[in-house]
Amino acid sequence: MPECSDHSIPSNAPTHVVGIGASAGGLIALEDFFKTVPSKTGLAYVVIQHLPADHKSMMLELLSRHTELQVHYIEDNMDMAADSVYLIPPGYNVKLFHNTFLLSKPEEHQRQLNLPIDVFFSSLADDQEEKAIAIILSGTGSDGSRGIRHIKEKFGINIVQDLSTAQFDGMPKSAMETGIVDFVLSPEKMIHHILAYIRHPFAKQTPCQPRIIADETGLTRIFSILRENHLVDFTFYKQATVLRRIERRMTINQMHELADYIKYLESYPKEVNTLYNELLIGVTSFFRDPEAFAYLKTHVIPDILSRNENKEIRFWVEGCSTGEEAYSLGILCREYMEEAQVQPNIKIFATDVDKRAIMTASDGFYHESISADLDHTQLTKYFYRKNGQFQISRQIREMVVFAQHNILKDPPFTNIDLVSCRNLLIYLQPILQKRALEKFNFALKENGTLFLGSSESIGDMSYYFESLNNRWKIYKSRGKRSHGLTGVERYVPEHFEKKGYASPLTATRPVLQERIMEKLLKVMAERYADLVLLVNDTHEILHVLGKTDLFMRFPAGKPVNDIQKVLIKELKVPVIAGLQKIFKDHEAAKYANIHLHANGTLLSAKMEIYPLESRTDQTPLAVVLIEGAREAREEDDIQLEEIDVQVEKRIENLENELQFTRESLQTTIEELETSNEELGATNEELMASNEELQSTNEELQSVNQELYTVNAEYQGKNLELVEIKNDLENLLHNLEIPILFLDEKLEIRQFTPQIKQFFKITDQDIGRPMDHTLHQFSDLDFTQILPQILETEQSMELEGATDDDQWYLIKFKPYQISEQYTSGVVIAFIDITNRKKNEFMLQRLATVVMDSNDAVTVQDLEGNITAWNHGAEKIYGYSEDEAMGMNIRALIPEDAPDNSLNYLDQLRRDLPLDPYRTWRTTRNGTDIEILLTATRLVDDQGRITAIATTERDISSRSQH
Repeated sequence: MPECSDHSIPSNAPTHVVGIGASAGGLIALEDFFKTVPSKTGLAYVVIQHLPADHKSMMLELLSRHTELQVHYIEDNMDMAADSVYLIPPGYNVKLFHNTFLLSKPEEHQRQLNLPIDVFFSSLADDQEEKAIAIILSGTGSDGSRGIRHIKEKFGINIVQDLSTAQFDGMPKSAMETGIVDFVLSPEKMIHHILAYIRHPFAKQTPCQPRIIADETGLTRIFSILRENHLVDFTFYKQATVLRRIERRMTINQMHELADYIKYLESYPKEVNTLYNELLIGVTSFFRDPEAFAYLKTHVIPDILSRNENKEIRFWVEGCSTGEEAYSLGILCREYMEEAQVQPNIKIFATDVDKRAIMTASDGFYHESISADLDHTQLTKYFYRKNGQFQISRQIREMVVFAQHNILKDPPFTNIDLVSCRNLLIYLQPILQKRALEKFNFALKENGTLFLGSSESIGDMSYYFESLNNRWKIYKSRGKRSHGLTGVERYVPEHFEKKGYASPLTATRPVLQERIMEKLLKVMAERYADLVLLVNDTHEILHVLGKTDLFMRFPAGKPVNDIQKVLIKELKVPVIAGLQKIFKDHEAAKYANIHLHANGTLLSAKMEIYPLESRTDQTPLAVVLIEGAREAREEDDIQLEEIDVQVEKRIENLENELQFTRESLQTTIEELETSNEELGATNEELMASNEELQSTNEELQSVNQELYTVNAEYQGKNLELVEIKNDLENLLHNLEIPILFLDEKLEIRQFTPQIKQFFKITDQDIGRPMDHTLHQFSDLDFTQILPQILETEQSMELEGATDDDQWYLIKFKPYQISEQYTSGVVIAFIDITNRKKNEFMLQRLATVVMDSNDAVTVQDLEGNITAWNHGAEKIYGYSEDEAMGMNIRALIPEDAPDNSLNYLDQLRRDLPLDPYRTWRTTRNGTDIEILLTATRLVDDQGRITAIATTERDISSRSQH
């Protein structure tokens, strides 16, 4: 469990991090996912895709249209903030370290597939642990399947897109086959389950806080259910780990009480299987901890194989999970065998309590993500591509035998040269760790090797093991037996017996049986024979009682127990002949008058050899009894001659059999050598071709995924362009403005339908020069205007009339393709016929007004004069220049009636006004009476901008 940390966390740091892996077909899934994501969740989202290094991604623009979250491209050393989306830049791998992104480029000479999703998921698990959430969306291949194992190991959750909604189901299907996926959902439903998960009380707590109460009764019930269904007792597994796994399942199933979860387990067997699989989560890979395997390759494997060249070499991989560890050891052995040109008999026993994992390991099929763990030579030499996966080669597969085995209750193997048990002991309480280590000690030969995980140790078992490498926890057995395992029998599963892998050693007897046997042999040696030997079928002496000085000679140096090497030469022939009868013909043998030489005296001895009855699964044994020696007599020669005859006959038969065997073997060898040479040449060609094809196939797959991703972006962009085109076409059609588009050659590029009313253009004219087109503007020369627009890149506006007297404002503008460049001309025609008619009418009206005898003026709302006709000059005596800028108040007499300026106030207030009489003063000071008619002048919005008046001199009329 992680240690508590008191360092402060940034206020904008996310509560959880969602890593999203997507490849081919992932754009649609990403859009569907982010459409449903709220703007405030406290989460950060990191999108990892397969993108070629030279690709300019449009993902930021495309995703920004579907989410309110801030979308960023990841930069090196960028800090991660909540409620933001981060996109991997093309050509990079990204890792997370303390909420900071670290970018790196894949090695250019790297021949394996680059798996950016696995790379990020692994770092996400290490950095965020239980705050990590992994999502795998549509894509081909298996990228992400390796990374979600790390997520699961660190108590995060894994979500996979429902295959029925995925455009490409390769990546989701590969992830589901790992058996460690928590949810299988459509993209739009994922955020709902994520928010429900992170808001659960257990998910909100830190690893330092107490979690579910360790209810012994409840936990005991759960352990009982698991044992009933899977025959595995988790009682003494590390409680902290077990509780966190149970908590995790309760959080995923949205349960708050342990009692409710127990009822759920009792009602749904599928949940029992899921919990069992999570408790046995096997996080493994080929050559996990490469430096540790490098040490094995250079120091351990050569020593074991060279020391036991002529014997069977036995490895035991306990907790093998899906087989990667066992096959890795097999590859190491095969590489050394080829380098040293040796062919030892190697058997690797791989066991695990999880039957499902054993079945997977036996099949030997792995996802393409293993290419990240193996170098290119190993991948092409020891694996074959089949059905989109890698299968282990037969030469490695035949070295390994898999079987279900529980280290805590099943007996161990024996006579083992190397035991590998990595990352299993960390899940066991100390009492179970010690029990497992005692079994490993019992299984190992003297000087055998124990290989543990980097987080494990031998504890207080240092008396039995010597450290070879402290960092990678590699130990050597001291050959000392633990008293706690003297009664353990050897373990050889029925599956192994059928394949002929039974141990050559005798079965270990319980302590009481051994003591009784020893006493029995001692009595026989004292009363019936001078020497008693217990021998197995490989002629090894297992027990010696009695006098040895007359019959045995032990050579100097390393102790040996081969009976042929320790007996005196006079006894070797009868003993070997007798043992041959025992183990081949199952007959007892008796010999008398065997001549011995001792201290210059010829002695005679008797020998009897008997078989010992044993079970069929035990090693055959024989007892050799040598009875006292006396001085030899002449009649003893008869017995000796009989022995010699038997021996000579036996030797003759054996020589005949040997000669026949040699001839047959020589013939077979010659045939095999010929076939082997042909097969070798063919195999080399096939391997070379296979290597090239696999390399090409991997490159094509990688390129294919990248192309799918790029194509999806272009499809999204194309859809956006289609929408823009439709918008523009509808805009131009609805504006009903004639527009003509010309390219840089002044050829017709495009036009709106309204242009046809005065240009003779059809759809077939697109691409034709403009000067080939007839039009109704006879007074305009387009052949001179258009080149000028292209040359100057300046806009121009002209007015022109058609042959039927319709007027248009013609706007010429350069066709801009960027801020710096133009590529043609756009011509727009705006109908101004009505305006021109009004202008003509106003011109005529102005002539009438200017020549009128009445005074016609225009004033602003304050009374300032802005227009003054000839009639006003005649009546008031002021010229136009003098009147402009005057205020109308200058023309009003001092004693004028109050209604002199009524028209200004009433018109400003939008009140009706009829013509009325009032007074004005001329330039020479004469007061005259006038009839005033005032009118409002308004703008396009109906607002009053000025006042027009018509003033008629009626002084003479009033006098009359």
